[in-house]
Amino acid sequence: MSDATLAGIADRAFEYVRSGDVLGLGTGRAATAFVAALGRRVAEGLAVRGVPTSETTAELARELRIPLVGLEQIDQIDVTFDGADEVDDRLDMIKGYGGALVREKIVAAASRRRVMLVGAEKLVRRVGERGRLPVEVVPFALPLASRRLAALGCQPCLREVAGKPVVTDNGNRILDLGIQALADPAAMELEIRSIPGVVGTGLFLGMADVVLVQDGSEVRVLERSSAMST
Repeated sequence: MSDATLAGIADRAFEYVRSGDVLGLGTGRAATAFVAALGRRVAEGLAVRGVPTSETTAELARELRIPLVGLEQIDQIDVTFDGADEVDDRLDMIKGYGGALVREKIVAAASRRRVMLVGAEKLVRRVGERGRLPVEVVPFALPLASRRLAALGCQPCLREVAGKPVVTDNGNRILDLGIQALADPAAMELEIRSIPGVVGTGLFLGMADVVLVQDGSEVRVLERSSAMST
């Protein structure tokens, strides 16, 4: 999606925002567009507080003077706005290409409602079709986790930038798994999470309530209730 398109879908997301809300602020291009739009609304007088899913998002929110709170300061997040790397027919997702998968999942779990912003190119029939599943792993466990993941038929690859391992905001590493479309994502999630040292996966199952899809010049609205009935 272009920057202009991102701005359009971000503006549409404000249909789900009320004054006084606590908002989860995601990570990635779509989430950044939403945070930028939120900054403009806050400057105009919208009273909200944000819970960022990454240090990058927190830094941007501070620059835009969006009030931030931690999970210890609230009982629940009203709505979280984030992007996704894959969304299937049941609104199950793969996230984490941006590296913030664990904090994104924590914030999503703490939210009453979750709204995802994606382009139509992110829609798939079954999660895994794009061939990549991020997994966050404690550094000490990388050798064990890599062997166990390979035994599951995945192809673990340590994520690096400029020849150095990517370090998450939690101080961990990311293994990008080479996968195919998953027939049973829930079973795969359980198998991966059973490996000692695995902190979390990019499988977000049953965690999207609304998905806003930018499809050309139109924004389609997909809701979990209708997705689960198909």
